[in-house]
Amino acid sequence: MDPIRNPYAPGAGQRPPELAGRDEQLHAFDVTLERVARGRPERSVVLTGLRGVGKTVLLNALRSAAVRAHWGTGKLEARPDQPLRRPLAAAVHMAVRELGHPRPDEVAQVLGVVKAFAQRDGGAGGGVRPGGGSGGGSGGGAGRFRDRWSVGIDVPAASGRADSGDIEIDLVELLSDVGGLAADRGVGVAIFIDEMQDLGAADVSALCAAAHEISQSGLPVVIVGAGLPHLPAVLSASKSYSERLFRYSRIDRLDVEAAGLALTAPAAEEGASWAEEALWEMYSVTAGYPYFVQAYGKAVWDAAVGPEITADDVRMAAPEAEAELAVGFFGSRYERATPAEREYLRAMADAAYEQAPASESGSEAYGSTLAIELDSVPTAEVAGVLGKRPQSLSPARDSLMKKGLVYSSERGRIAFTVPHFGRYLRTHPD
Repeated sequence: MDPIRNPYAPGAGQRPPELAGRDEQLHAFDVTLERVARGRPERSVVLTGLRGVGKTVLLNALRSAAVRAHWGTGKLEARPDQPLRRPLAAAVHMAVRELGHPRPDEVAQVLGVVKAFAQRDGGAGGGVRPGGGSGGGSGGGAGRFRDRWSVGIDVPAASGRADSGDIEIDLVELLSDVGGLAADRGVGVAIFIDEMQDLGAADVSALCAAAHEISQSGLPVVIVGAGLPHLPAVLSASKSYSERLFRYSRIDRLDVEAAGLALTAPAAEEGASWAEEALWEMYSVTAGYPYFVQAYGKAVWDAAVGPEITADDVRMAAPEAEAELAVGFFGSRYERATPAEREYLRAMADAAYEQAPASESGSEAYGSTLAIELDSVPTAEVAGVLGKRPQSLSPARDSLMKKGLVYSSERGRIAFTVPHFGRYLRTHPD
């Protein structure tokens, strides 16, 4: 079949031609947008899931919905080594521009606050003023701790607003002013944060406190975050009331019907079809993970004669898809690990394999639905595989968590952030 017309899109954060299986989340967010715009109470949103389940794609789709509703929107991707102030200021600046407020003087006033917030960067997590206390920001001392960085805002930085140096105080003031600007237009502002689990502890605390304050004041501001499965625990550890601040939505693999739709709808647009047996074969090798569906779909399309794609086409193309995943999806992540970290990863894979029921561990094909991996394994079991004390492995485990390769689902247990990563490790020795 013509590779130029191949409709499948395996890419990081790249929207597939058919966003199947996410109607519930899209509808719920449409309701949130309308309720908030009308002044009704509503929680912010947090999406969680493993790598490759489409969190970023869904986050972008939700942002598109907000744009269609004439909201102001901004997006940022959190990084472990980057404080929140500057990327958030850039996102808020974009949101203010999208609002299209008709009064330039009011817009300039809020942009001055955004600029002050960005320039009052006191280090990781926003920090506080050296010498104790958060300080006021209106005196000359505050200027000593500002640098010349800005987000392209031409107006002067405000004084005495969102520039105290205390990230919690400043964030509440910033979002309050931006929310007031949106309320004037009868719409809202939505800030989208990808990889939210990578925010620093002080920034997470500030974000929760600001969301709490904004919800109490009834201002039309919504935070939409996406992150790994342990993100709710990160938020809860920061503020105990975070469980009531956010509406959590777990993004998981697609069911059989949704996975089939993700394959058949784009093919139909190109005058092709899938045999029923081929769809079942695809679900067997992809287990419904959206990234795998797209990766295998692309390989099968290129290999098939068509116009109907058969189960034999899937089996013929599977090795090519697996080889591509081994390099681009699994291998690229494995290469980021040090030798000690790789040893820990392989011990995790072995521990999961040994604990799995015989019917599951008997299959080594990492796409097989007969070999769905355990959600997590005890860290003590990983240490047992290596013949070491658990405490001695803490540095490797903590480093892998910072790199986003593993996460702690609960105390004393560890899991891969990438689906089928353990099976890849067992089938690809060093």
